[in-house]
Amino acid sequence: MSELTVTRAESADVPCIAELVTAIEQYYGGAVEGDLPDRVGQLRDMLFGDHPAASILLARIGDDVVGMASFSLLWPAAGDSHSLYLKELFVREANRRDGVARALMAQLHEVAAQLGCSRIEWTTDRDNPDAQKFYEALGATPQDTKIFYRQAVTPNAA
Repeated sequence: MSELTVTRAESADVPCIAELVTAIEQYYGGAVEGDLPDRVGQLRDMLFGDHPAASILLARIGDDVVGMASFSLLWPAAGDSHSLYLKELFVREANRRDGVARALMAQLHEVAAQLGCSRIEWTTDRDNPDAQKFYEALGATPQDTKIFYRQAVTPNAA
């Protein structure tokens, strides 16, 4: 078996990221909108444009991209520090339970330490017990001090 590696995504990785985003949408039962070339262009602008929305870590086994972690920085966190916010951790179904998610989380900890973050924060769906067990096995504990809200934004008409 080839070696598992985790690296920061580069602009050339956007087609792979687009494929993973499609797999994420399918996993959550969402519809995938637009064709791949359009989504690649949108993702390239979003991730590598003037104002990157997030950073991506990609997990590879050999040349195959098997998982990703999408993260951003949040401020403030504890005191005047900042935190790393994990938005999405995803591993292709065929590679689950192969250590991919654990390797992505380990690299996230390294990135957070390099950036001087005081903590890593994330959410998981209440109906995803496998993810909850995984995070608890890493030593993370659920927080009951916050309530998560979401509100849709209507795009401005140009």
